[in-house]
Amino acid sequence: MVPKIDVIACLSDNYAYLLRDEESGAAVVFDAPEAAPILAAVEASGGRLDALLLTHHHGDHIEGAADIVGRTGAKLIGAAADAHRLPPLDRAVADGEGFSVGPFGFRVIATPGHTRGHIVYHAPAARALFSGDTLFSLGCGRLFEGSVADMWESLLRLAALPPETGVYPGHEYTASNGRFALTVDPDNAALAERIAEVEALRAAGRPTVPVPLRRELLTNPFLRAGDPGLAARLGLAGHPAVEVFAELRRRKDGFR
Repeated sequence: MVPKIDVIACLSDNYAYLLRDEESGAAVVFDAPEAAPILAAVEASGGRLDALLLTHHHGDHIEGAADIVGRTGAKLIGAAADAHRLPPLDRAVADGEGFSVGPFGFRVIATPGHTRGHIVYHAPAARALFSGDTLFSLGCGRLFEGSVADMWESLLRLAALPPETGVYPGHEYTASNGRFALTVDPDNAALAERIAEVEALRAAGRPTVPVPLRRELLTNPFLRAGDPGLAARLGLAGHPAVEVFAELRRRKDGFR
């Protein structure tokens, strides 16, 4: 049985996620934008939290970590490469490392680009990818520290995961990402369908995530930089995918 994953709204547009095993009661939270809503979700699910997993060092992903760990006794897990910029870790993990928390198994994937030390967590049995600020629905993270090539390689690694994998990103950016996506991929029927769905979800006050990776592969322009049709629409027919990705990121950075 695929375990239950709760989407926890934090701050103005952040998400944290609570993964819980109903049989054992084991529970894991991903990222800590603020303590109060996360602690409320943990309490509502039984009060147990075994581990808090961090994707990167930005304040809107770690601000609540100390309070959450102090209140629950959860073990704090994050990137070894970023340990100097994270709260004190109980376990520092690296690219390709596998580890378990209770019945849950995770694989660490390094995804430099947004930050140098960004990591994401793939939970195969849960069919879930906790992608932080590397991969959003219909978008990707800004390049604050890594290069274009870093981020493109990171996205390729995520695109290669099983297509049924649910993508759980760090922010509710889907509607604005969709508006940009239409400017570069206006004839994409799957994108139009996704945007209509997103509008309905937001109108109902519901999150637009998770979303299956297979849908992102059809609709997210940053994952489609290798598509010849998209390259041609950008005036980059025949150019390497990484150059198409760079142009997409440049346009998105200036999009309002």
